[in-house]
Amino acid sequence: MMDNGFRLRGRILYLTEDPELLRQQLAPSLDETLELDELTGAKLRDNISTDEITPGWVCFYYDETLGRYCLVGLKGGVVERDSIRDGGFDVVVSGLSKGCGSSRETAPYSEKAAGIRLVVAKSIEKIYGQNCQNIGLLTSTDFGLIPRLLRGEEIPAAEFTSGLDPISAEIVRAGGLFAYNRKRLSGALTPPPLDTPARAMTLAEKIIARHAVTDAASGTLGAVAVKPGDALFVRTDLRFSHEYVTPMAESLLREGVGPDAKIRHPERLVLFRDHLTFIGEVMPEEKRKMGLLEKANGLAATQSDFAARHHLKLYGEAPEGGSEAICHNAVVEDLALPGEVVVGTDSHTCMAGVLGCFAFGVGSTDMANAWFTEDVRVKVPESVRVELRGAPAPGVTAKDVMLHLLSQDYFREGKGIGKVLEFGGPGTLSFSIDERATLTNMSVEAGGTTGIIEADEAIVDYLAKQRDLDKDDLRARCLKSDAGAAYGFRFDIDLSTLRPMVATPGDPRNGMELEQFVQEKPTGVAIDIAYGGSCTGGKKADMDMYAAVFEAGLARGQRVAKGVECWIQFGSQSIRRYAESRGYIRIFEDVGARVLNPSCGACIAAGPGASKSPDHVTVSAQNRNFPGRSGPGQVYLASPYTVAASALAGRIASAEPWLA
Repeated sequence: MMDNGFRLRGRILYLTEDPELLRQQLAPSLDETLELDELTGAKLRDNISTDEITPGWVCFYYDETLGRYCLVGLKGGVVERDSIRDGGFDVVVSGLSKGCGSSRETAPYSEKAAGIRLVVAKSIEKIYGQNCQNIGLLTSTDFGLIPRLLRGEEIPAAEFTSGLDPISAEIVRAGGLFAYNRKRLSGALTPPPLDTPARAMTLAEKIIARHAVTDAASGTLGAVAVKPGDALFVRTDLRFSHEYVTPMAESLLREGVGPDAKIRHPERLVLFRDHLTFIGEVMPEEKRKMGLLEKANGLAATQSDFAARHHLKLYGEAPEGGSEAICHNAVVEDLALPGEVVVGTDSHTCMAGVLGCFAFGVGSTDMANAWFTEDVRVKVPESVRVELRGAPAPGVTAKDVMLHLLSQDYFREGKGIGKVLEFGGPGTLSFSIDERATLTNMSVEAGGTTGIIEADEAIVDYLAKQRDLDKDDLRARCLKSDAGAAYGFRFDIDLSTLRPMVATPGDPRNGMELEQFVQEKPTGVAIDIAYGGSCTGGKKADMDMYAAVFEAGLARGQRVAKGVECWIQFGSQSIRRYAESRGYIRIFEDVGARVLNPSCGACIAAGPGASKSPDHVTVSAQNRNFPGRSGPGQVYLASPYTVAASALAGRIASAEPWLA
C-alpha cells in the first residue's frame, strides 16, 4: 500500500549510451549519485528492451534470484551479476521506449528485486509499464522528479498516479494487482462505471465493449460503448501461457490467492511447451555449469505438473524433437475465433488479431489473475488506421510492409506505444491470411497493444476448412469498424510504391530499403547465419517463399554459400506437413539448409540458428532484433525471400535475380 510519498533512499543510475560513464557509476568506490549534467552531457539509452534487462537465460529463474542478474544483457557488457543489486540504486533512468520487446515480467521483477523502487524514462512501453504497476514498481516520465529527489524532497504519491486511468491509479495505490483484486472481488472496491454514450467505434472498441465486465460479482457483460482512455475489466475467451512464464504465474497465483487456488473455466486455458525445447542443444558450457539447463528443463516439468493438476490442455513436445506448435501459430490454426478477447503471456499474442479478435500479451501477474477471475484489465487504446491499397511488386511481402511502417517517425518516436494498429483497405485484404498474420504479429514492434484486421469471407473459409466449423456461425462472430469511427492517426500506403526492406541491427524500427542498403555497402555484408522461422517467418506462405528462391538456385547449380549456416524452422507440425506435401523439405535439404521442428528457438537464443559470438552476422525472418535477443551477434531483419537469397549469396542480397 502506497500510503506515503517517495523519498530517495539510495542512488540514481543513469543508463547512458557511453559505456565508460555507465561503468563509472557502477564503480564500487562510488557511494553517491552523480548529477546527470556531471556525466558530461551523456545521452541516455533509448529502446532498452526486456531482452537486455533480463536476457533469455535469466528467465529460467522466477524468484528473488532475478535481482542478481538485473540488466546483465545491457548493450556494452558493462553490467555484471550483482552490479545493480550491490550498487545501492533506488532509481533507474533511461530514454525513449523503456521496456520494448517481450512481455516478460521478469524484467521489472528483476529491477525490483535488485532494489530499484522507481523507473524514470522519456517513454515507457505499455506491457512493461503495466507489469511494473502489477508488482508495485513505480514509474514516471517526469524528469523534473530527479532534481527534487536529489534535494531530498518527498514526492507525493499522487504524482505517480496522475494521468493514470482510475483502475491503474488504484492498483498503484494498493501496491499491486493482487492486492487490488482482492478488494475488487470482495466488493470492498468497485471500478468506476462505464458511462460512455453510444458512439461510432473501431473494431477493437466494439470487441472490448461486448466483453466489458460491468458487474464482477454477477459476471454481467456488455457496455453500450467505450472510448479511448476508458478503464475496465474485460472477460477473456481464451487464455494461454508457455513454459517460460507459466511457473512464475503459478507461483504468483499461489502467493496471491493461496495454495488451493482454482482455475476458472480451465477448458478455456491452454498451455504450450514451445520456447525451450531445443535449449539443450545450444546452451554453452558456462551456463550449464551454473545449473541453468536443469533450471530450464524444470520450467517444463513445473508446467506439466500444473497442467495435470488443473486438467488443462497442453501442447507438448513432438516425439522427434521440438514442439507440437509455437503458441501463436497454434492459436491462429486451432483456437481463436473472430470477435473474441485473447490474452497470452507473450507479446506476439497480437498475431491472432489476423482473425478479427482482440488479442494481446500480458505479464505473469495479469495472467495469474486471469486464471482465477477470467478477466483482465484494459485501458481502451486509441486505434491507428493503416490503410493499404494497390498491389505490391513481385518480391515485396508483408514483412517489407511492416519494416517500412515501423521505420516511420511516428513509431520511432514512440507515438505508437499502447495503440491498436487496425489494418484495412483492399491491399490488406488482398494478402493471404499468412501474410496478414505478419502484419498483426509485428504490431507489437511498433509499441502497440495489438494489431487487428476485420474477419472477411477469406477468414470464414479458412476457419471452416481448418476446424470444420459452421460458416454461418463464423459470419455471425465477425465485426467491422463503424463508419465514422475515430482514429488517433492514419497511414495511407500504396503497396505498389514499396520495395524490399531490411532492418539493421538493434531495433526493428531501423528499416531501410534493401536497394539503398546494398548501395551503401559496396563490399557487401557477409553473413554467418540465415534463419527462416519463428512465429513470424515459419508459416506456410513463408515456406512458399523460401522454396521459390531455393528451387531457382538449385536450377542454376547453386547451394547455400560456403561458411553460412541456413536454418528453416516450421511454426507448427501442420506447417511441416504442408512443406512435406509440397516437396519443400527435399528442396531445403538439397540446397544445404537444415530443417527444424517447431520451437521459438533461435528467436530467443534458445535453439539452433542463434549466434554464438559478437562478430556473427545473421539475416533473419523473425520479428525483432534487439541486442542480445538471438545471441551476442548482429541481426538484420528481412523477408523470407531476402533471407533465402542471402543464404545463397553469402551476404545480404536481394531475391530479385532468383525471382525473375
